[in-house]
Amino acid sequence: MTMLEQRLAQASDIPVLCALVNAAYRGESSRAGWTTEADLLTGVRTSERTIQALLAREDACILIGEEAGGVMAASICLEWHSNESTVHLGMIAVSPLLQNRGYGKAMIMAAEKLAVARWGAQSAEMMVISLRQELIAFYQRLGYQATGETLPFPHQPDMWQAQVDNMQLITLRKAFSAAT
Repeated sequence: MTMLEQRLAQASDIPVLCALVNAAYRGESSRAGWTTEADLLTGVRTSERTIQALLAREDACILIGEEAGGVMAASICLEWHSNESTVHLGMIAVSPLLQNRGYGKAMIMAAEKLAVARWGAQSAEMMVISLRQELIAFYQRLGYQATGETLPFPHQPDMWQAQVDNMQLITLRKAFSAAT
């Protein structure tokens, strides 16, 4: 496995970060990897404005992973929910051409450690499209379990358009042990 250096995203990273997330999830470029949503959704996954707003929040941060030479390869967003002692993980993205190298797992593990160190998180959760069985299985191998909570997939026509009817998001959660 190639070494991945992790650091917190800064405002100067926004254009490259936005391009990475959108390439990993949507459009033809995403088909090079196994995490594509191209058959489920058109449009974009995120915008520079959305990322900028996340970076401005005290209760959120984005961790990026870079290969040697500073090439951005992966990202994960952490949003702290203090009332639940839980960190919400989102925008988990690995460049489609760099998938299957362990980067996704490395980013999730780094995000869990950061959430414990920064906020004292006791658990992590994520929302996953219920149709993405291979992705759910990947997260389950990392200790995340379905909670039974579901939500209809959000309707945001200015960002994306669903290509499948009745999509749902399921919540996956992982409780941290003292060893996390």
